[in-house]
Amino acid sequence: MITIKASSMSAITKRLSALFKVLALIVTLGSVSSLSQAAIEVFEFDNPRQEAQYQALIEEFRCPKCQNQNLAGSDSVISQDLKRKTYDMVMAGQSDAQIREYMYERYGDFISYKPPVRPSTWILWYFPPVILLLLIVGWLMRTKANNKKQVSTVQSGASNDIDLDNLGSNLSEEEAQKLKALLKEHSNDNLSDKK
Repeated sequence: MITIKASSMSAITKRLSALFKVLALIVTLGSVSSLSQAAIEVFEFDNPRQEAQYQALIEEFRCPKCQNQNLAGSDSVISQDLKRKTYDMVMAGQSDAQIREYMYERYGDFISYKPPVRPSTWILWYFPPVILLLLIVGWLMRTKANNKKQVSTVQSGASNDIDLDNLGSNLSEEEAQKLKALLKEHSNDNLSDKK
């Protein structure tokens, strides 16, 4: 019986080994095919200035299809088309401003990570600094109010002279005398501590 188990374990081990080899082959072929689908475009430029202009523009422009990715990092079909159009415009000698204007007209201000300052984009440019300024002013006002409150509390505590004659009006005569004595003792202790 021991030999039967050993031979069946050997057969199972061989089958698992073959299964793992097939899975490894499938994974390898899948990764190779996905790499072959990635488009690598090589553009040739007349001078380094054109190449620098092109690189700066594709870093600035956002892919309309991809979420939060620029043209340089995207392999989508529309980003490939936009890179080709940018390349053509750079090679035609158009300025950055002309290329940006072309892109803004066709895709809106969303196409750029640095949208132009216009009434439609004022909220993007001015809202964060205004909110920050309001928060700082609010914090300063609150701090100042708290400081005034603390100072007035300290001043009122220090300058609060207790009217000992009217103090015990709701108390019996004996209780009023004890309270006055305690308050005089406490105020004398505070005055000696301050000196």
